[in-house]
Amino acid sequence: MRIEDNGGECASIKHIVFAYYVTGHGFGHATRVVEVVRNLIAAGHDVHVVTGAPDFVFTSEIQSPRLFLRRLVLDCGAVQADALTVDRLASLQKYSETAVQPRDSILATEVVWLNSIKADLVVSDVVPVACRAAAEAGIRSVCVTNFSWDFIYAEYVMAAGYHHRSIVWQIAEDYSHCEFLIRLPGYCPMPAFRDVIDVPLVVRRLHKSRKEVRKELGIGEDVKLVILNFGGQPAGWKLKEEYLPSDWLCLVCGASDTQDLPPNFVKLPKDAYTPDLIAASDCMLGKIGYGTVSEALAYKLPFVFVRRDYFNEEPFLRNMLEFYQSGVEMIRRDLLTGHWKPYLERAISLKPCYEGGINGGEVAAHILQETAIGKNYASDKEDIFVTRAPGRLDVMGGIADYSGSLVLQMPIKEACHVAVQRNHPSKHRLWKHALARQNAKGQGPMPVLQIVSYGSELSNRGPTFDMDLSDFMEGDQPISYEKAKKYFAQDPSQKWAAYVAGTILVLMKELGLRFEDSISMLVSSAVPEGKGVSSSASVEVASMSAIAAAHGLSISPRDLSLLCQKVENHIVGAPCGVMDQMTSACGEANKLLAMVCQPAEIIGLVAIPSHIRFWGIDSGIRHSVGGADYGSVRIGAFMGRKMIKAIASTRLSQSLSTANGVSPDELDNDGLELLEIEASLDYLCNLSPHRYEALYGKLLPKSMLGETFLEKYTDHGDTVTVIDKKRTYGVIAATKHPVYENFRVKAFKALLTSESSDEQLTALGELLYQCHYSYSACGLGSDGTERLVQLVQEMQHDKVSRGEDGTLYGAKITGGGSGGTVCVIGRNSLRSSQHILDIQQRYKSATGYLPFIFEGSSPGAGKFGYLRIRRRITPKS
Repeated sequence: MRIEDNGGECASIKHIVFAYYVTGHGFGHATRVVEVVRNLIAAGHDVHVVTGAPDFVFTSEIQSPRLFLRRLVLDCGAVQADALTVDRLASLQKYSETAVQPRDSILATEVVWLNSIKADLVVSDVVPVACRAAAEAGIRSVCVTNFSWDFIYAEYVMAAGYHHRSIVWQIAEDYSHCEFLIRLPGYCPMPAFRDVIDVPLVVRRLHKSRKEVRKELGIGEDVKLVILNFGGQPAGWKLKEEYLPSDWLCLVCGASDTQDLPPNFVKLPKDAYTPDLIAASDCMLGKIGYGTVSEALAYKLPFVFVRRDYFNEEPFLRNMLEFYQSGVEMIRRDLLTGHWKPYLERAISLKPCYEGGINGGEVAAHILQETAIGKNYASDKEDIFVTRAPGRLDVMGGIADYSGSLVLQMPIKEACHVAVQRNHPSKHRLWKHALARQNAKGQGPMPVLQIVSYGSELSNRGPTFDMDLSDFMEGDQPISYEKAKKYFAQDPSQKWAAYVAGTILVLMKELGLRFEDSISMLVSSAVPEGKGVSSSASVEVASMSAIAAAHGLSISPRDLSLLCQKVENHIVGAPCGVMDQMTSACGEANKLLAMVCQPAEIIGLVAIPSHIRFWGIDSGIRHSVGGADYGSVRIGAFMGRKMIKAIASTRLSQSLSTANGVSPDELDNDGLELLEIEASLDYLCNLSPHRYEALYGKLLPKSMLGETFLEKYTDHGDTVTVIDKKRTYGVIAATKHPVYENFRVKAFKALLTSESSDEQLTALGELLYQCHYSYSACGLGSDGTERLVQLVQEMQHDKVSRGEDGTLYGAKITGGGSGGTVCVIGRNSLRSSQHILDIQQRYKSATGYLPFIFEGSSPGAGKFGYLRIRRRITPKS
């Protein structure tokens, strides 16, 4: 055995040369690497281990000149605040310092080193940058692990701050260069890896029998023995004799040299070989990690464990322990106060039943050896493209979008992710019924679309959908939107697929695309459905973005939004405007997207002032753009526009006829020009409130029967709604709302950039309230949203009456109304957030429903782009 310092010169090598990178996260990874490395060396190969672990971890088990240790840490894992708590922000900051800031230097150094040792294969457990370095050196790489750092850090990013979010995507990108994953039991989700080989537990072998170990320790078989294995003990913790039952002894791992122990506790040397000690014990007390769990299962040792805060690997290992009847959970307070007896007695009553393999090290070593000599374990698959599109909070504008209003929309934190992979039809692994369908047609392999939807159990929809892409064709042309709408409506549990698969048909019809490859899609959305925050738009935008990326299409975010609107209008059958798709595609974090919906002109992004914050509070009443209320209000607005155009045309004709014989100087040309514009009014929002009130408001009917309207006006000029002759539609409220809403939104936008003051916030809040009551006048209110707005008002006026600084200033129903979410504006302060939580609890007390609170913002799909998970290897010459 030889130890190298970083950059040291390597000895000559024989047979296969492996470079094995070990994460800096604890000893558990190093101990399992030992077992794989031992088997590789036993097969006659050289292994260079890159690790920060102490030498004895390897040298106590492997004494061979074929083992080379290189002291280097290229990641940091999870930084622990103490033995039982992970510091999430410190973990991200440390990783940035260790692996992100010096990334270019690391890659350059590692490429040189890998070539200098003439490595045949790079193995990683589970250092991200090692995979990228291998790719740049033209060397194949394989990962061996039960979790990956992109999964662990993703939750940390959500909790600790979005300024670190690029870390997760960079790690996933690094892992994508890995050829395949050797996956260990107790694994977490690891979506960055396309190809997976499962192996048994990797467990260090025993050197001595239970009897031999106890004899060396001077402990008889009649003594109950617990091994305390925390890898470092909680700070300030002092062990006491009374912690153990009278006939027990405790072996203590990791005790400091200066730590004094009671007589029934035995301090173990730092280099003690723990597998032998574990097998000689009656139970183990410690924290969950792969090493402790695997060895407890392998040697059928009951494990009393204490949970760790924010240790995301733990639930998966804990499930495995409990499945094999090997685990007992101890609460932290009982650990620290010495209330151990009931847990230890419960543990020794268990009957651990793991009978699976424990030769994972041998199996993994064989796979690595075969890979290094040229065997291809990875399947022949295309790249995977991952996209992300957020939902949106309607701050101002709402249903006035279809009338051409200015709208202000905020992309929310919650988003939909879609992964797309293309496959040649002959290589596409079809589901059984899809394969049977193709065989029945007798045409050989044909392009198929297969979709998996995560979270389907939360709503009434099937978890999967598949279709032959030829179903979208009629001869040599795509089918009509109407036929597609009927196709997806056949099975209510499959109707959801229209939002996803519909994007393919729109691309075929609008851009002339034809799809010759099969398409696999995975859809996972964190945007709650039915809450008025554009869950459908986020799915459409993410789906079309992923399909476009997978097929090399460059579609601007604006154009993509308009295409996605066609999916919802014509295939799903929901008569929505375009603001939802535009926000999801074009929005930016912590900014309001300002857009004039004529049809979709972005006029800018308005930064949310640092002293202002927006929240969304869900009423629990399901919102649906496809519902009758939204559609009828839209029809009423278009009826009103038609009537205004007719009134303007009549007035214009009268003015022109009475003007005959009048000199040009006496003619009101400005008035005539306005009437000409209004007689051909494209959008209601182009009519100013004062013109509406002066000329039209008093002439519009409160409501009108559909049949009566059609007899007089023929049609209402809206291509996505159909008038029901037997239904009566509200006209005046539906028409007035967008005219005034457009004015309110303009005023709101101007106020946002004014000087910070309580008056500014009060005025902004008043505009929200006005918008809300205008919705209600249209018939788009609900008991739940009314209650939430009332609770905000009560909170606002209660604080004012006490003379305290205001926190919440206004609220309004959002989106299509008739339920869904209420938008609240307030001061950006801790007290404001607490008042939002107070409202949440008051609403629950009154209704029994605990509202979901939306807070925070994130980038739109265009800003996010896409993640391409690919294999990029240049063969060695």
